[in-house]
Amino acid sequence: MAELVDAMDSKSIDGNIMRVRFSLWAHIMKKTKYNSIDFQVVGDKKLHGSITTNFSKNGSVGLLCASLLNKGKTTLNGIARIEEVYRVIEIIESIGVNIHWSGKNSVVITPPKNFNLKKINVESAIKTRSVIMLIGPLIHYLNSFSLPHAQGCNLGKRTISAHTYALEELGVKIKTTNNSYDITTKKLKPANIVMYEAGDTACENILTACALIDGISVINFASANYMVQEICFFLETLGVKIDGIGTSTLTVHGIKEINKNIEYTNSEDPIESMMFISAAVMTDSKLNIMRCPVDFLSLELEKLKRMGLKYKILKEYVSYNGRTKLIDLEILPSKLTALEDKIHALPYPGINMDNLPFFVPIAVRAKGQTMIHDWVYENRAIYFTELNRLGANITLADPHRVYIQGGTTLKPAQVVCPPALRPSMVILIAMLGANGTSILHNVYMINRGYEEIAERLNSIGADIKIIKN
Repeated sequence: MAELVDAMDSKSIDGNIMRVRFSLWAHIMKKTKYNSIDFQVVGDKKLHGSITTNFSKNGSVGLLCASLLNKGKTTLNGIARIEEVYRVIEIIESIGVNIHWSGKNSVVITPPKNFNLKKINVESAIKTRSVIMLIGPLIHYLNSFSLPHAQGCNLGKRTISAHTYALEELGVKIKTTNNSYDITTKKLKPANIVMYEAGDTACENILTACALIDGISVINFASANYMVQEICFFLETLGVKIDGIGTSTLTVHGIKEINKNIEYTNSEDPIESMMFISAAVMTDSKLNIMRCPVDFLSLELEKLKRMGLKYKILKEYVSYNGRTKLIDLEILPSKLTALEDKIHALPYPGINMDNLPFFVPIAVRAKGQTMIHDWVYENRAIYFTELNRLGANITLADPHRVYIQGGTTLKPAQVVCPPALRPSMVILIAMLGANGTSILHNVYMINRGYEEIAERLNSIGADIKIIKN
């Protein structure tokens, strides 16, 4: 415990951020049941060889939820073995669904005759915001039900307005209480929907809601992000026609029933590809990253090219779903210079919201000053300042913007993972570039989204020891 307190000294930041640090530390120790693992990282090791991008985290959880539309047996391949997926499986098993693993990354899903939400696993449900994506499928089977309030990453206030406003257009009412979302339906109807915001999970929820409403529904200002496209491809496999996939207007031709035995394979995770790119840049390494979803990395690669990153596209092909375009990418050691323009995320085809944090360690390496604007989340930019413990020079301008003075030499440190997936992974990447031995405490947040990440990084030259407390 003393080591954790020492890791929270306030020398490098002001009192307000210090209070945030202690708050997030308390949040982790109180809320995380699956937390007793640390990483010991010996940094300043060159990465080498090849690493294959794993199946998509967000695609996995979305497909698991969407599979409840099908009264037949669904076999899903490419499901990531990560904590977030385990929580979703625990939730849907608790309401009556039969799920079993068939091979390393495949699950077979058999729905119940009747869903029973009175037995929902509340402990698992409050650990993931993905639980809210059960609304879309379940409204077709239950006239009324309740779901616990979701949590997941602690990134400030995140409303569900985009979900509720769109679902109301379809005939769904959602009442928010202190502990739950209470959902009621009378008569579902197709609708012309304008999304309140282009949220990914909201769009997935509306897609599954529209899928079993007989008639044509139009979703305007829809997200076109990779996980939304994945749900569209899956729904088409189920027999639901969708026009406009990959655009901001989706036309869903809903059907009355889905009852078929199907098999579908999830595609790869562009956020993981970006993570490996960031790790290669941080360690100034030559690294081949295989099976990268290029359509969701093109702008990121363009920005990096303008910063001076050298890379080669070795091969182009499609994923197992037959739709997602992939490339094999070779990253080469490069001297980077900061961009004059700020780096910020936008809905697809802009820089992905979850890829933005991986520009932070890249900016630490780049000569000059980089401004990163994380306008979506209220707290995430604060977590980026944790890299100052490792010798970075990051100034917090406000809760959304940081200025990074690149070219500093990183040093080892002890850091507690913040209660957010991508910032936690960014700290691990920075530790790979620090000369010496660092300790990253409480890596449950990383394990939420990355499968066997220490072992996989070790396979390409990292030196990470897993410490179970």
